[in-house]
Amino acid sequence: MNPFGLEDLARLPAANFYQAAFRKATGVALRIIAPEAARQRNSWGMPENAFCRLMTTAPLSCAACLETESRIQQSVFRRGSRQQLHCYAGLTVVAAPVCLGGRHVATLLGGEVLRREPTERDFLMIMKQFGNETSSDWVRRARKAYFETPVLTAERFQAVMQLLDVFAQYLAEFGSRQVIASSESEPEAVANAKRFVQAHAEEEITLEQVLRQVHVSRFYFCKLFKRVTGMTLTDYISRVRIERAKTLLVDPSRRISEVVFASGFGSIPQFNSVFKRLVGMPPTEYRASLRGPSLV
Repeated sequence: MNPFGLEDLARLPAANFYQAAFRKATGVALRIIAPEAARQRNSWGMPENAFCRLMTTAPLSCAACLETESRIQQSVFRRGSRQQLHCYAGLTVVAAPVCLGGRHVATLLGGEVLRREPTERDFLMIMKQFGNETSSDWVRRARKAYFETPVLTAERFQAVMQLLDVFAQYLAEFGSRQVIASSESEPEAVANAKRFVQAHAEEEITLEQVLRQVHVSRFYFCKLFKRVTGMTLTDYISRVRIERAKTLLVDPSRRISEVVFASGFGSIPQFNSVFKRLVGMPPTEYRASLRGPSLV
């Protein structure tokens, strides 16, 4: 079994619903793409900005669009945070990472919008870069599409960025829960082990205790569990405890020290280390993010 990743996220019904709702509410198209820089331009499909879709028919513009997408993907991957970038035509694209278990598994890419009202001078400057390689009909269609491109005020653009963060966090949370969930197709030994861990996560759990529940040899169980889940039993226990801790952190009245021991960790340093490795941020920062993503 492969770790929960890009294809799993993209198949979620909620992902398709959110992408459609995001475009209707903001005028901004949204895609879930791989974290690595693309070797060819990603297809947006019908929701794509009409001007950008037309630009892809010109070799010069297509190469420039690919460069813009690659740059923002690299920036998000390198910095691990939301980024924005302007393309050669003055349109803005935004991107945010979706991190799962400390891995950057996907990137939310949105945009192809203007930040101010376009002018005829702006359009002519863009067309000047194409020289004589375009026809008059192509230029006519490009002008119409360019001036119909959504224009976002600073306030609306900040709201778009916030919604992007919210969706990225939702996908990460959903993926984290899927990683530790049981499946009907799992071998009985693996399913029993998962049930035991989830029922006793706040207690000390040893491999010997689990083996007594699954009734198979140590060697066979360790090999089977790793093959089916993609992780060791120790890592699975940590993930279950972290999910429990995340639930407890929702309550602002709970101190971090309470959360540590209530979720089964033996010490605060150990908890902090595991939490940051699996969630991608310290527990205090995660708790702060529950109050709403920053708009800056």
